Amino acid sequence: MTSTFPDISISTERLVLRPLDTDDVPALAAMMSDEQVGAWTDVPQPFTEENARTWISGYAPAERAAGRGLDLAVTEFLTQRLVGVVQLTRTNWHVRSTELSYIVAPWARGEGYASEAALATAQWLFKDQGFERIELRTAADNTASQQVAQKIGCISEGVLRNACIARVRTEDGGWSEVRTDFIVWSLLPEDIEGADGQLADSNGFSGYTDWN
Repeated sequence: MTSTFPDISISTERLVLRPLDTDDVPALAAMMSDEQVGAWTDVPQPFTEENARTWISGYAPAERAAGRGLDLAVTEFLTQRLVGVVQLTRTNWHVRSTELSYIVAPWARGEGYASEAALATAQWLFKDQGFERIELRTAADNTASQQVAQKIGCISEGVLRNACIARVRTEDGGWSEVRTDFIVWSLLPEDIEGADGQLADSNGFSGYTDWN
């Protein structure tokens, strides 16, 4: 029988990670239509509200039901506004490993939300779900995402040459694809010991324009 992630909510000091809901459609569409999200992901541009509904009502439930992954909305604890998304993909239940990625909305960058959300997800995976490995892949030029990986304790394992396709704006306002490398990172249970203490220091929750 296929293993699946539970329908859960994860809380941190400032955030609540929960399943995506149809109420998130407008904010999700706005977030995913951002210029930087368009550059480093392969989502359609512009990302419409219909795209958001398909993700929330179709793609995310299907991925969870099939055991392939989990999509979580990242919301502010106090305001409940959507500030990002955390995704688990390529999950291997026998090996107990999964790939983690994160996106932070343009209106919430610079607050350290990606680090906080990614670390909380990792702690939940290791402590509650019995996972033994989390993998992250960051484009070679995406230094902000690399800083987040380092901040939560990830170890760089190497480079997948020419494995990533990024996008750049053309003179006519369209998009052009460019090929670049992926940096592969891993996180094991022993790697995050003390990581939450590092994040909670005076500078831990600021300074990163964090998105992947």
